[in-house]
Amino acid sequence: MTDQMIVVDGVSREFPAGDGVVHAVQDVSFTAAKGEFIAVRGRSGAGKTTLLNLISCLDRPTAGRIEVAGHDVTAAADKERLELRRTTIGFVFQSFGLIPILSAAENVGIPMRLTRRPAAERDDRVAVLLELVGLGRQAAQRPYELSGGQQQRVAVARALANDPPLLIADEPTGQLDPDTGRSIMELIRAVVDVRGMTALVATHDAELIDRADRVLTLRDGRATGW
Repeated sequence: MTDQMIVVDGVSREFPAGDGVVHAVQDVSFTAAKGEFIAVRGRSGAGKTTLLNLISCLDRPTAGRIEVAGHDVTAAADKERLELRRTTIGFVFQSFGLIPILSAAENVGIPMRLTRRPAAERDDRVAVLLELVGLGRQAAQRPYELSGGQQQRVAVARALANDPPLLIADEPTGQLDPDTGRSIMELIRAVVDVRGMTALVATHDAELIDRADRVLTLRDGRATGW
């Protein structure tokens, strides 16, 4: 068994643009070990979101190879990639991504519904996860009744629903004030440490970068160093 959760080998992603192409990611290579917290930094347009989308099986590279949890996701069929997204990867987005008409508990339970987890087991885990992120009393509230920081905590709980070994977060503090963002950083760091997860977090936030085990810097789609 490999100790690497992520292996990115010579990965590039190009997009057509008029008569030419945009090189969103260019020949990037790195690895992330199990239990490691890696921050991906770079200016807007540096390729952070594109790289995360490739690793999380939301897109395919133009060139190169990606392994996630021992699976070659570059060559994998769509069904296998979907299964990995549901069971192996937890997602946290800048915009929270909660369904407005559902309560906090119902939002957290969505990934477990997709994997057909029994209702009683699902309800018990939702309660545990909401307590973990400090929102046990807000289970019945809908997103519009929660602050931005509370919504992001719900999003973190949802990302943990199926106990994935890999957490991918794209600018998770980008829409939050500094104090609230700091609390989300501390939560993500604590979750990684307690659960032994691997975390790959794209961020501009200097404090979140400081909490990472390693930092991958992107510039114009290229990895410029650690």
